[in-house]
Amino acid sequence: MRRSSILPVIKKLGHQVFTTHELSLASGRSLSVVTQSLNNLVREGAAIKIRRGVWAEEGLGAISPYAVIPYLFPAHRAYVSFISALHMYGIIEQIPQVTTLASTAHAGIIKTAIGAFYIHHITPSFFCGFDWYKGNGSFLIAEPEKALVDSLYISAYKGKRFGRFPELHFPKTFSFKKAKKWMNKIPSLTTREYVRKRLKEIHAAK
Repeated sequence: MRRSSILPVIKKLGHQVFTTHELSLASGRSLSVVTQSLNNLVREGAAIKIRRGVWAEEGLGAISPYAVIPYLFPAHRAYVSFISALHMYGIIEQIPQVTTLASTAHAGIIKTAIGAFYIHHITPSFFCGFDWYKGNGSFLIAEPEKALVDSLYISAYKGKRFGRFPELHFPKTFSFKKAKKWMNKIPSLTTREYVRKRLKEIHAAK
C-alpha cells in the first residue's frame, strides 16, 4: 500500500491514535500490508509507533498520553486515578512522571513512545467512582474523592507508595463526606480501617 493511499484511510478514522487492526478493517488490506505501510510512514515522519499494534498520525499536534489509555487494555477497562488524577484536579501541583491508572488487570508498567503508564490493580468490587473526562480527550477518570481514596487504598498494600503526599490543595467542591462514602466500599476491613485513619489525618491537616 502506497503512502498516498493509506493516509486518506487514516484521516477517515477521525482520531489521531489508532490500531493496526482498525486500519486493516478500514482499508480492506491485510495486517501485514498495513503494518509495512505504517512502518514506511514512521520512517517518513508522518506517523509514530506508540507500542505494538498502536499508532498515531504525526502533524496533528502533541499526542496526549491520555489518548492512548483506551488502547492499552483490550480486555480490561482502566481509569486515571491516584497522583495523575489528583494533579489534573489541581489538588497536587507536582507533575507526575508517569500516568497512574486503576484497573482490574494485573499491576505493572507499560512503556510507550509517548510515556509510561503505571497500572495499579483494584479489586473488581472497588472498581467504581469514575466517569468520562469532561475536558479534551476520551478517557475515564476517577472523581477527586475516589482518586484520593484509591491512593490510600494502594498505600495500605504498597507501603510507601502513595503513603505520603506533597502539599495538598483541596478545592471548595471537594467533599470528605463523599470520600468516606468511597472508603466504606473497600471490601477488606483491615484496609478500610487503615484508609479511615489516613483520611482523618489528611482532613485534620486541611
